[in-house]
Amino acid sequence: MSPFFAGFGLSLSLIIAIGPQNAHVLRVALLRRHVALTVLACALTDVALIALGVAGMASLIAQAQWIAPVMIACAVVFLLVYGARAARAAWLGPDRALDASASSGEAGSIKNHSASQAVLTALAFSWLNPHAWIDTAVLVGGASTSYAMPMNWWFGVGAMLGSITWFVGLGWGASLLAPWMARPGTWRAIDGLVALTMWATAAGLIWTQWFSSSAG
Repeated sequence: MSPFFAGFGLSLSLIIAIGPQNAHVLRVALLRRHVALTVLACALTDVALIALGVAGMASLIAQAQWIAPVMIACAVVFLLVYGARAARAAWLGPDRALDASASSGEAGSIKNHSASQAVLTALAFSWLNPHAWIDTAVLVGGASTSYAMPMNWWFGVGAMLGSITWFVGLGWGASLLAPWMARPGTWRAIDGLVALTMWATAAGLIWTQWFSSSAG
């Protein structure tokens, strides 16, 4: 798998879980209030965090070569474990469904947001979300270390495009996505796809870091 598509797949598999940030984008989209600004703020935040992760990891590796295999090993373990959890959810059926509807108070607040308030709210959901930092700066940045320069940046660009694709689709497809994702059965297919993507990415990291280097 090419670095670009590996990064794209990893980014999508990480971001597809519905957390506070995604739920906020859905609520804004369903209310049709500053959708473009909200999507732009969330997508640009992910782009910045991914760039920070790729650049930061590359800088650390230049100073200490042992960091790369450690970060890759951690990323592989994470992907295998969470892939197994997603596969289990796909097999048993997840005990969850998306409730993207806002309460009357939340809806009223979002409808009354000015453009600047909408951007600040989206940035708060993005920059103050620890999972966003872990998924982008840490995990994507760590996984990028399996590729030498400049291929690590192609991996990062793929991850950025995956994030942008998700937020754009989430923002402008909310009216279609919300009822679809509210069905618990839908999550079995989603979890199955996430599991396969994570396992494939882990296999790619293992091959790139250890097998291909030993073969060369």
